[in-house]
Amino acid sequence: MHGKGVLAVHTTFKAALVVATVLVALIISIRPGPAADNSRLALTISIDGAIGPAAASYVKDGLAKAAERRAEIVILRLNTPGGLSTSMREIIADVLASPVPVVGYVAPSGAHAASAGTYILYATHLAAMAPGTNIGAATPVQIGGPIPGLPGGTPDKGGKDQKDGGHPSETKDAMTAKATNDAVAFIRSLAELRGRNADWAEKAVRDAATLSANAALQANVIDLTARDPADLLRQVDGRTIELPGGKTQRLATRDAAIEAIDPTWIARALAVITDPNIAFILLMVGIYGLIFEFMSPGAVAPGVVGTICLLLGLYALNMLPINYAGFALMLVGIALLAIEAFNPTVVIGLGGIVAFVLGAAMLFRIEAPGYRLSWPVIGIVAAMFTGLILVVLGALRRARKGPVRIGAQAMRGLSAEVLDWSETTGHVFTNGERWQARSTETFTAGDTVEVANIIDLTLVVRRAPASPGEGGTA
Repeated sequence: MHGKGVLAVHTTFKAALVVATVLVALIISIRPGPAADNSRLALTISIDGAIGPAAASYVKDGLAKAAERRAEIVILRLNTPGGLSTSMREIIADVLASPVPVVGYVAPSGAHAASAGTYILYATHLAAMAPGTNIGAATPVQIGGPIPGLPGGTPDKGGKDQKDGGHPSETKDAMTAKATNDAVAFIRSLAELRGRNADWAEKAVRDAATLSANAALQANVIDLTARDPADLLRQVDGRTIELPGGKTQRLATRDAAIEAIDPTWIARALAVITDPNIAFILLMVGIYGLIFEFMSPGAVAPGVVGTICLLLGLYALNMLPINYAGFALMLVGIALLAIEAFNPTVVIGLGGIVAFVLGAAMLFRIEAPGYRLSWPVIGIVAAMFTGLILVVLGALRRARKGPVRIGAQAMRGLSAEVLDWSETTGHVFTNGERWQARSTETFTAGDTVEVANIIDLTLVVRRAPASPGEGGTA
């Protein structure tokens, strides 16, 4: 009986082990592996607003995350008026090198992919637009164009153009021509790489041409139109995409899970400080902080805040295309205002304000949408500098008219209390300090005396004059 019991337990244990093994195998077979789960993943990167360093960093991080998670596709949603060409080229380079297919999608309805957005859409593996969107106007725009009335400027009202037989009143600026031709070559190369309409792409650059979603589809500028991301995934399902290195991939996106990639806090902070107006304000706060720290050494807070803001502003300027001549003019203006504060002449102060405003207006070389320095910001900062100069001048004027507060002249006339006295010498207490004193008179401890002079760190004192009403009664 005992042996049969052991055998029954052993048999039961083996059966339980077999059942457990089968259950584990079923669970493993039912649970999808990492590759299967990721193969049905569609990640979304959204660019809303101007394209700058923050957008480029966001796209780079998003594409890296998509490659790490082996996503099936990346939807790059665009709604942008354009931006900086340097950031645009960074995004395009990342898209072209991406091992994950990237679908450019102009959405939602009412959105547009203008200027830099047009180039990015041309660079994506597939291009799509939502109904009610538009694309185009990709002409490069730059500050510092010719002044009206000069060669290359705006023609005068009475001038004649070449077609009328007169001398041309407007000549094409060489730098503008170089930038335009470079942009044309770049967008045509993207169009040829993706098999899209290169002629219209050139027209978008040279003539700022634009197209609606349906017109872009008919002109072979985009590959399809889609109402929403789900519709987009259904339409691209089954298409074959060519990836870097000559590889091809057949998309399987019909039931893919859509997941949005949010920008990191670093990208969000970069988006804030690389706004030209914010960068400009950070610079001014930094300069003001250092000025106040030098005016009141030991305050600490103005120096710390000013240093941090100044470094952030300089970092932002390093990320943005700035005009160093404008930056130098700003520094000259600040220097002239500082000279005006210590040597008032009015002329130097006015020159400093003019130099500062002109430098601020010239600070950024590119007039891309969203990257213009606001005139109200320039005016407010200039007014603040002017106010600071006026405050400093007022303080200097009051200091010159006020009584002397240092040296022997500041000590004369002060009242002092006698601490101890022996014949003609002793010690007195005045202005919070203990002084050695002498006099031709004799005093006792507690008497109030007046400082007549100071000789070799010794006060010459005399009896304080009686105040009115101390003469007693008649």
